[in-house]
Amino acid sequence: MLFGMDITEFIRAIGVLGIAAVIFAETGLLIGFLLPGDTLLFAAGFLASQDVLGVSVHVLAGLLFIAAVFGDSVGYAIGRRAGPYIFKKPDSLIFNQDYIKKAEAFYKRFGAITIIVARFVPIVRTFAPVLAGVGKMNYRTFLIYNLVGGLLWAVGLTYLGYYAGAFFEAHGIEIDHFIYPVIALAMLITLVSPFVHILQNPKSRAKLLARFRK
Repeated sequence: MLFGMDITEFIRAIGVLGIAAVIFAETGLLIGFLLPGDTLLFAAGFLASQDVLGVSVHVLAGLLFIAAVFGDSVGYAIGRRAGPYIFKKPDSLIFNQDYIKKAEAFYKRFGAITIIVARFVPIVRTFAPVLAGVGKMNYRTFLIYNLVGGLLWAVGLTYLGYYAGAFFEAHGIEIDHFIYPVIALAMLITLVSPFVHILQNPKSRAKLLARFRK
């Protein structure tokens, strides 16, 4: 169960466009790190194999690819226009400068290819395109890495979920009692992990406790 509904009901409730909106927001909005992108992509592909979403996996993967690429491009634009503000932005209950430092560490290690690698790393994938904009990376170079990263992440995980669902169905495995709970648990872990990161930071923890005391 997730939010009072099972994983199928949850994804049905938000629909294909809702899934695409989540994928876009995870890299297009600075609070996107709270969203369960990886798990949602896999789950969407898995459910597409069960004809739950009402669209073919090819249409689904294409839409999610566009959402992922567009999200990174918006993140890049935010970095270009609001870079100094982002670096000076004070810690809050949600935003923390540690997120920027974590993304910067990835850039020092991987260089421009961070745009691809970061797709598979929660939190970092939200801030990597922003830092690319702050650093004024050539947009053509950024776009190439963005397209490759979007293809591997959004399309790759969607098809991985789809073929996993097809495999279970072909072998007569009872997916209702096995896979759905696993996906629901993975989504829950993905949603909870950013809050754990927040609680590990003393300033964020203090602000959270202060709000509860009011």
